[in-house]
Amino acid sequence: MKTCKVVATAIFLSMMAINVNGQVKKTAPAAAKKTTKTTAAKAAPAKPKAPLAVKAVKEKVKDIPNATSIRVRITTDSGTMVIKLYDSTPLHRDNFVKLVKEGFYDSLMFHRVIAGFMIQGGDPFSKNATAGMQLGMGGGDMQRIPAEFRKSMIHKKGALAAARDGNPQKASSACQFYIVHGKPISEPELEMYESNKQMKYTADQKEIYKTMGGTPMLDQDYTVFGEIESGMEVIDKIANVAKDGANRPFGDIRMHMEIIE
Repeated sequence: MKTCKVVATAIFLSMMAINVNGQVKKTAPAAAKKTTKTTAAKAAPAKPKAPLAVKAVKEKVKDIPNATSIRVRITTDSGTMVIKLYDSTPLHRDNFVKLVKEGFYDSLMFHRVIAGFMIQGGDPFSKNATAGMQLGMGGGDMQRIPAEFRKSMIHKKGALAAARDGNPQKASSACQFYIVHGKPISEPELEMYESNKQMKYTADQKEIYKTMGGTPMLDQDYTVFGEIESGMEVIDKIANVAKDGANRPFGDIRMHMEIIE
């Protein structure tokens, strides 16, 4: 299906590609393989530690995308966005706030951008990355965040979600995130995703996907934990910059985050 070609280009933490059925398969682009070996040594001489196991967490939360008073300002080389975080995904919310307060994200890059799909950032290796260095593997030694899937939280344009590797629990990266750029989705496509994922969208959710757009192929597979409140035009700008074969912008797009009190 022509409209779903971008799905095959979706690459996350450990070079994962997602097909139209929401399944994940490992890929390793031949063109980038050599660069990975050369540059990984510069960024992390020692072999990265295996991701820590997910701790069992039992916490009852409401299945509604209510926004808390916590908002985060993301200032980039392409403009400023304000993100509101959801109370109904407390594990992701609290982890994100903690990293923002520590200054973890300051000077990191949006290292992967795909127009019509998403913009991704949060790789700690990107802070001192040299030109052309392949990114996306950083943070693997940090504690994963247990998945917090909510049926009411979809991958509409502007949604903030957590990247992850291929772990069976679908637990999230502790630091890497993406913001959905997306594109309008047709009714037949939505019906296909409903069938493949054994889920049902509400009339409002379908209308959002048809008008605002998004990436429904990621629903219930990656945790959505917030959304853009202002600065949607910044996503458009970042998603459409010139980039290399690994979808890294030729010009570095760095970020600075702060909690809005």
